[in-house]
Amino acid sequence: MASEKLIILLVGSGGREHAIAWRLAQSDKVERVYVAPGNGGTTFGGKVANVDIAVNDFAKLTEFAIQKNVNLLVPGPEQPSVDGIQAVFKKIGIPCFGPSPKAAMMEGSKTFSKDFMKRHNIPTAAYENFTDYEKAKAYLQSVNHRVVLKASGLAAGKGVLIPTTKEEALAGIKSIMHDKEFGSAGDELVIEEYLEGEELSVLAFSDGYTIVPLPPAQDHKRAYDGDKGPNTGGMGCYCPTPIGTPDLIAQVKRTILQPTIDGMRRDGYPFVGMLFTGLMLTASGPKVLEYNVRFGDPETEVVLPLLGDDSDLAEIMLACVEGRLDAVSVTTKPGFGATVILASGGYPGSYPKDKEITIGDLPTGVTVFHAGTAVKGNKLVTSGGRVLAVSAVAPSLREAVDKAYAGISKINFDGMFYRKDIAHRAFKHAENNSQPKGLSYAAAGVDIDAGNLLVQKIKPLVKATKRAGTDSDIGGFGGLFDLKAAGFVDPILVSATDGIGTKLKIAQDCGIHDTVGIDLVAMNVNDLVVQGAEPLYFLDYFACGKLEVDVASDFVAGVAEGCKQSGAALIGGETAEMPGLYVPGDYDGAGFAVGAVDRTKIIPRAELAITAGDVVLGLASSGVHSNGFSLVRKIIASQPGLTYHSPCPWNKDTTLGRALLTPTRIYVKQLLPAIRKDLVKGLAHITGGGFIDNIPRVMPEDLAVKLDATAWELPPIFKWLKQAGNVSAYEMTRTFNCGIGMVVVVDAASVSEVKLLLEKAGEKVYQIGQVVTKAELNGEEVRVNGTETW
Repeated sequence: MASEKLIILLVGSGGREHAIAWRLAQSDKVERVYVAPGNGGTTFGGKVANVDIAVNDFAKLTEFAIQKNVNLLVPGPEQPSVDGIQAVFKKIGIPCFGPSPKAAMMEGSKTFSKDFMKRHNIPTAAYENFTDYEKAKAYLQSVNHRVVLKASGLAAGKGVLIPTTKEEALAGIKSIMHDKEFGSAGDELVIEEYLEGEELSVLAFSDGYTIVPLPPAQDHKRAYDGDKGPNTGGMGCYCPTPIGTPDLIAQVKRTILQPTIDGMRRDGYPFVGMLFTGLMLTASGPKVLEYNVRFGDPETEVVLPLLGDDSDLAEIMLACVEGRLDAVSVTTKPGFGATVILASGGYPGSYPKDKEITIGDLPTGVTVFHAGTAVKGNKLVTSGGRVLAVSAVAPSLREAVDKAYAGISKINFDGMFYRKDIAHRAFKHAENNSQPKGLSYAAAGVDIDAGNLLVQKIKPLVKATKRAGTDSDIGGFGGLFDLKAAGFVDPILVSATDGIGTKLKIAQDCGIHDTVGIDLVAMNVNDLVVQGAEPLYFLDYFACGKLEVDVASDFVAGVAEGCKQSGAALIGGETAEMPGLYVPGDYDGAGFAVGAVDRTKIIPRAELAITAGDVVLGLASSGVHSNGFSLVRKIIASQPGLTYHSPCPWNKDTTLGRALLTPTRIYVKQLLPAIRKDLVKGLAHITGGGFIDNIPRVMPEDLAVKLDATAWELPPIFKWLKQAGNVSAYEMTRTFNCGIGMVVVVDAASVSEVKLLLEKAGEKVYQIGQVVTKAELNGEEVRVNGTETW
């Protein structure tokens, strides 16, 4: 189709559709643009013509499309897409620059989109969904923060209420769910946490794989100046916004836009068309307010005039439907755009129609896009609430805004009203930043405010790890611990430090950051308990190129959970933002743990020496834990088409990434009772080096261990790694834990008691071998028999 002339059917009747038709008509690839039903602005000849067919009359639309040899459909408003227009036209062989019915649910159902964001770790406000009016009221009464109320279904862009008091919120729930102010759209209600910050809109082309954002825009939803009055469909817009810096847009693309497109494709409904993402720039980073699955209005009227002269909208749309968006040019002009909406008196409430409109000679650089207009008896008249969008492009925002208002002075109709402060937030921002500023730490890429916000967010997490000996307060120069208060009389301190390794790459790829915090604690505290020590406190180190507060907070939440599982107090840490050393999105973590053991209880010790004939028990692992991931990642890279987002080969109920991110099992609280009863002679934490390198670390010089691999079943994850990577059995035993995360050496007479204690604590215990002389194994330190069954 790339060389075929395009005959396009554009469905819709607003200012958005006029702007799209206007831009499409400039393409040499376009022969004709039919707009159904169109408006007074799309009736003036050339390549563009109106068709008197309603947007929801799919039978007549398809009949017309076949008759006129239409070869590209472009749905404008959301309702036809949600109602399935793409699938209807697909059946007759006409491609659609717009989403499938399932993909359109990202706008069609707030519940659907919020659950999607939660599933794919896309930053958004905390929320709950309700279909029961009384339960929604009860939930609202239970929360102490401000909320936003969203009718889950389509409500023409108006189904959102932002109450300022609890009373207003209760009244809002009643109006949506009980009084049906927004009709069936309010059958389900989303109650969201209210986010504070600046709003931003990003329109982005997508072919299901590639996503290309256009410059960020900022809408004005309130009807009156100063952002007062009722919500509307939008009273004006400007683009690009000064707050939408290149670094911010890069972050939005990396953390929101690309994960959204990838997530939709992996969930089985790839997105093709224009994805419109509403964002809130919070103190902890950009978060999604909502998705729209089409061009925004009035954003389209301000963004399309800025599309570069070398960018052909028709070619871009065609590239999207053919899956080759990366092969076409999408550029924007230097400069700024501003759009002011002219509305009918009474909007957004009831308003009169059929008021004659006069438009004089417009200044250069001003374009008027029609929305609620019609032609009756050779007269242009009003037919809707938002009547005209007056757009201007200029080298500066001030000039663009002034041009738009100059254009308005040439337009008149009875009852016309408009906001006179479009772009006021941008001008305020410019005013506040008008004085030259010296260089700052923030300008160098280190955000101290973000660091302080992180501390405030993690304080409750840290406080939850409080134990005897510390109050787990953070923010000081150092953490304190009182050994006497912890009950120790003659203690030996034991310390450990470790990291997480390349498992972090999988966490970063998947956007799952809380489990690796548990891994970090586990790798340290499991090393303490093998010496008989009870973990006392933990400190973490988090290093990144750009501090993303929510990512860091999730990481620390995992650390706090690991501390709770092990009984250690999280008493401090360090967050290091190092631009240039790490790229945005990358981070590393390290931990430092200190434990204590009474001098007479250290493991191993002479009076409880390991001897030949002792029994070796194995405690089940939860998976790969945190070692061997360089090999794991190499094996996965060798499998064609396999990614961390693919279904897990050994567990189809989850993804490969989530399965691999199962956190390292922490064995501390389960082992301490047996240790304190002097039933444990030795412990080996099976980390990097597997059985072969870790067990000898606790054995006397003349002794060795003989293991029986048939005593436990090799878990499915290790069977798959062995087979997919063609890894030898010996390599498996010296790289992975192979299903045994902790080895316990006990006297043969104590086996039953130790097993009982551990099983009561929830451990799966296997008798996997015995201690022998090294001479019996011809000098080998560890021999694993029976691996041929793997």
